[in-house]
Amino acid sequence: MAITAAMVKELRESTGAGMMDAKKALVENNGDMEAAVDWLRTKGLAKAAKKAGRTAAEGLVAVAIEGGKGVAVEVNSETDFVAKNEKFQAMVTKIAGAALNVADVDALKAADLGGKTVEATITDAVATIGENMSVRRMASIEGASVLSYIHNAAADNMGKIGVLVALSAENEAFGKQVAMHIAAANPAALGEADLDAAIVEKERSIQIEIARESGKPEQVIEKMIEGRMKKFIAESTLLGQAFVVNPDLTVEAAAKEAGVEITGFIRMEVGEGIEKEESDFAAEVAAMNQ
Repeated sequence: MAITAAMVKELRESTGAGMMDAKKALVENNGDMEAAVDWLRTKGLAKAAKKAGRTAAEGLVAVAIEGGKGVAVEVNSETDFVAKNEKFQAMVTKIAGAALNVADVDALKAADLGGKTVEATITDAVATIGENMSVRRMASIEGASVLSYIHNAAADNMGKIGVLVALSAENEAFGKQVAMHIAAANPAALGEADLDAAIVEKERSIQIEIARESGKPEQVIEKMIEGRMKKFIAESTLLGQAFVVNPDLTVEAAAKEAGVEITGFIRMEVGEGIEKEESDFAAEVAAMNQ
């Protein structure tokens, strides 16, 4: 039986399997769609370990809030195609819910998810969908009020960027605005005391070298450095940044006007810090038709 591109597309969409795996499953089972699905399930288990070596830099960040606690979880896949798969999204939602009851990512991987651990659930998904996946990280935050924002949402409470912000009191409208600000401005820390000392020192060293290149007197250089470091700290910290909703105010000043204190935040973006492999989709399609 001739295997058409439409058949491959149908199988890929129903299982989330890779293009080449979907085609091979149909060839091996003479175009029988049900048998091809079963074939993918059984063969996928044998290949799950091999897939674990492949780069998974796409996926989703999901957030969950319960009472005064919020969690953000990043679950990676190899392609954005899988991130759009409803089964993958449903699994990520459950993983985020499980994260509310654990302290770190290792505990999350061992947590129960309907009779299986999260790690075993991921392994099964790798077998079925045909791509490497991983629960890469999680972070939690607590406060009198915790609000969330998802940028580039793929489904409810999940997308490419997830933000949680904790406030000292209820103010949903302001909290949402701050969460959107965090997604856009990407502050390095809440306030000056929270900045990584190594980053601050590195910036200071750079500014010293720049200032000395000017050839100005030492006392002038010291004032230049002081001014530039104040600007760096303001631009790097959430409380010091100009509020996107009203740039005439810092976020800290806006919080005071809103009658709350921002006590913490989490910003998590899919694939941060992962070196991505370049893929040639055209070559993949050409290979499928050989």
